[in-house]
Amino acid sequence: MEIRMNWEQLLSTETQVKREVEPEDFAKYPMDDLEKDYKAIISSAAFRRLQDKTQVFPLDKSDFVRTRLTHSLEVSTIARQLGIMITRNATGYLPDDFKNKDGKDKLVEKIPEVLSCAGLLHDLGNPPFGHFGEVVIGDWFKNEFQKEEFCYKKIAIRELLTEQMQSDLKNFEGNAQALRILSKIRNKGKSHEINLTTGVIGALIKYPTDSLHVTNKKDPDIRRHKLGYYLAEQETFEKVSKETGTWIDEKNVARHPLTFLMEAADDIAYSTADLEDALKKKMFSLKEFIAYFKGNLEDDEKAQLLIKDLERRLENVQDEESEMIAFQNWMDYARGWFMYCVTYSFSRNYKSIMNGEFQRELIQGTFHEKSMKIFKNAMVEFVYEQPEIVKLELSAKKIISTLLDDFIYAVIYMDETEEEYKNHQFQKKLCSLIPDNLKADYEKAKTNDEGYNLYLRMLMITDFISGMTDSYAKNLYQELNAY
Repeated sequence: MEIRMNWEQLLSTETQVKREVEPEDFAKYPMDDLEKDYKAIISSAAFRRLQDKTQVFPLDKSDFVRTRLTHSLEVSTIARQLGIMITRNATGYLPDDFKNKDGKDKLVEKIPEVLSCAGLLHDLGNPPFGHFGEVVIGDWFKNEFQKEEFCYKKIAIRELLTEQMQSDLKNFEGNAQALRILSKIRNKGKSHEINLTTGVIGALIKYPTDSLHVTNKKDPDIRRHKLGYYLAEQETFEKVSKETGTWIDEKNVARHPLTFLMEAADDIAYSTADLEDALKKKMFSLKEFIAYFKGNLEDDEKAQLLIKDLERRLENVQDEESEMIAFQNWMDYARGWFMYCVTYSFSRNYKSIMNGEFQRELIQGTFHEKSMKIFKNAMVEFVYEQPEIVKLELSAKKIISTLLDDFIYAVIYMDETEEEYKNHQFQKKLCSLIPDNLKADYEKAKTNDEGYNLYLRMLMITDFISGMTDSYAKNLYQELNAY
C-alpha cells in the first residue's frame, strides 16, 4: 500500500514568518531550525507563565506539587525518549529508510527534537486552575448566549454570531488556544512572538477538527473528540496542514503521526506523576491503592504482574519515606512499560498511521492498556472528588466567572462611538487593563463584519483570562472586588 504522508513534509522547517537573517559569523557555530524552536519556546512569556498554573491541585502552596511547567518538561522528556525509541527500534515493522541503524544524519533523526518541542507546547493554551478552568469558560458562554440581555444594540449576541463562532466560545479548549497563541506571529510579525516551524505546530494539533464537527469521547475517531482550532485560526490551521501533508480535503485532515506519540507522552506523564503528587499529599495510602488496583484487574495478566512488582518493592519497607521511594521507583518502572507499549504500537501500526487511517490512542490494544486505564481511574477514585479539590475548584469557578462577567461585558461596546452605546467610565477602566498586545492583535484581525469583530473581542478576553496565572487571576479578582 502506498503511504500517503511523508517525513519530508511532516518535519517541515517552514515558519509562519521568515526568520531574521543571522550574522555570517553565527554559521561557524550553527543551530538548526528545531533548536531555534526549542529556544524560542523556553524564552517565551507564555511558557514561563506555566510555572504558576495548576496541574491538578488549584492554588496549592506546596513546593513539591507539579505545575503545568514541570508537567510540560516531563512530557517533553518522555516525548523525546519515545522519538528516540521509534527511530532506533528493531521490531521489523518500520521500513528500512525510516530506521537509523547506521548512525547517519537522516531526516527522521529530527523526530525526537520535534517531539521535545511539542511536549513543551502541549499545555500552552490552558487557562488558570487546570482543565476545570476550560470548563468554566465554556459553561459561562453557554449560559450567557441563552440570555436576551446578552445583546449588542438590542440584538441578542447569539443572533449576530455564526454557529461556529458561538460553538468556539461555548467549547473553549486549551489545545485550540495553544494554536491561537502560536498564530499571533502572523498578525504582527514581531520577533518576540513565538515563530515556530510548521512541523512542530502540526505535531501539536491533537484534534484537526473545528467546533462544529466535534462529537464526543465515545467516537472511535479520536480526531473528533475535541476542537483543535477556532474559526479565527482556520487560515493558520489550513496552512500548517497543507505544508505538513496532513491535509486530505476540506472535510478530512489527518492527524500528524507524531501527535500520537506526543499525546501518549502526556498520558504517561500525568497518569503516573499526578498519582505520585496525590500520595505525597496523603490523599490515599499505598494499601488503598493496591486494593483498588487489584479490584479492577479483570484477570489482566500484565496488570497483575505490574501490581505484584509494587508489592515486592514494599515487602521490607518500614517507614513512609522508604515507602514513597519504593512507589516512585515503581512509577518509573511502569512508565518504562507504557513507553515500550506505545513505541511497539506505533511501529506495528506505522502504515495505518502514515495513511491517516489510525484513529485511536497508541496504548489501546497493547498489553498494558488495562494498567493505564487503572492509573487514570485511580485519580478519579482518590483525588478529583476530594473536598479539598472540590473547594478549590469552586473558588476557581467564582474567580473566572466574575472576571468574564466584568471583561466580556466591557468589550462588547469597546469600539462604539454612538453616544447611546458608548462604554461607561467603569467599563473603560476595565478595558484599560487589557494588555496592549492583545488589543493590537484585535486591531490587526478585525474586519468590516460587526458580528465577527464582536467574536474577536470576546476571543481577546478569553486570551487575556486564559493567559493569566493562577495567582494573577486570584489577585485581580480580589482587587476588582475590594477583597
